[in-house]
Amino acid sequence: MSIIRKRSAAHKAYLPGNVRDNQYILAEFTLTDELFQQLSGKYSDLKPQPYYDFYQQLSVLFFELTDEVELENCQFIANDKLARVRYSQEMHQWQTNQQILFYYNPESHHLKKSFFDGSKRAKKVCLLFLATGSEIRVNAAHFHSKVSQVVEKFCEKIKLDKSDMRLRDHQHLTYDLFSKNKGCTITQAHKLREIDKRYASQKVTVPSHHSAMNYAVVTLKISNELLQQVEIDSHSKDPYNPLYMYLTDVFTMAAKRYNLNNGALIANGLVPIVRYSIHEIVSRVGELQMLGYNPEQSPCGIVSKWNAAELTDNVQLVFVATPENNSGHGFGRFLNQIEQAMQLMAVELEIEPTKEEMMVRFHQHLAYNY
Repeated sequence: MSIIRKRSAAHKAYLPGNVRDNQYILAEFTLTDELFQQLSGKYSDLKPQPYYDFYQQLSVLFFELTDEVELENCQFIANDKLARVRYSQEMHQWQTNQQILFYYNPESHHLKKSFFDGSKRAKKVCLLFLATGSEIRVNAAHFHSKVSQVVEKFCEKIKLDKSDMRLRDHQHLTYDLFSKNKGCTITQAHKLREIDKRYASQKVTVPSHHSAMNYAVVTLKISNELLQQVEIDSHSKDPYNPLYMYLTDVFTMAAKRYNLNNGALIANGLVPIVRYSIHEIVSRVGELQMLGYNPEQSPCGIVSKWNAAELTDNVQLVFVATPENNSGHGFGRFLNQIEQAMQLMAVELEIEPTKEEMMVRFHQHLAYNY
């Protein structure tokens, strides 16, 4: 193999053939007094649910516009909850105090539904677009273009300045690190280029003043076998401290071995939410563990957050791409480093690849105001 081909291969990620693609786009805008006044005919303090007609009018308009461009899976959300999307063979929605989770199969599920409380004024409205079909990544630019058409027409219809609309494009690749050990011999080569570059190659442009985040989250389940590797004193106030310290030591060792210096271990039962931030942020917001990173700055190091008094079902291992990871070659090398680190961690923790899973989800996010 020539040197050029070796370098090219090093920057590709060879993912299992059963890898799952996922894409969803959020368009969000704040509900201002001006907007309420503009649509005052749909709002009345005298009604039991004064905001119901207002939300209903916006949702009907939204669904009409999505019909025009044949977008089949769209949700109108006005309850100030964080929308999260995951794959599932069965379609359903699940709400907590802070989140609304959508489980669906892009190849077979279609739904248009509204989520709001007509008696409460929401801070913002979220228009959620879920990608459908079997070629999600291939058609990502086309999907983004359709969504942009809907958003621009929606702004025009309600006389909302487009600059007040925030669009977030979320794309995931999800697979089991041990797929090959379970009999999946087919692989797919991915260069994992940045979203804006992939879109540009298909004549779809995004504003130059956008922000982008690229990171991976690996889910490590806490098994009985893993618990047996440490001494846990059930009478202690912090019985699981030895477990989380052990996992943190192994995680840090594996990450540093493969030059991954921007990450976090979350073992407190909270949902890690990675966001772009000028300054590094690590904070708890109710059910959520907020992790703010500036991908343009140097690595922030390894962060560990756990609750030693409780045993969590799984541990979330987060790796955030840095400028060193983001090159003209894309993120293939970054994902390869993560796989190598996790393989090493699996050996250290005596995880059986044929029986257990380590789910890897590679995230690519792009956000901008029109």
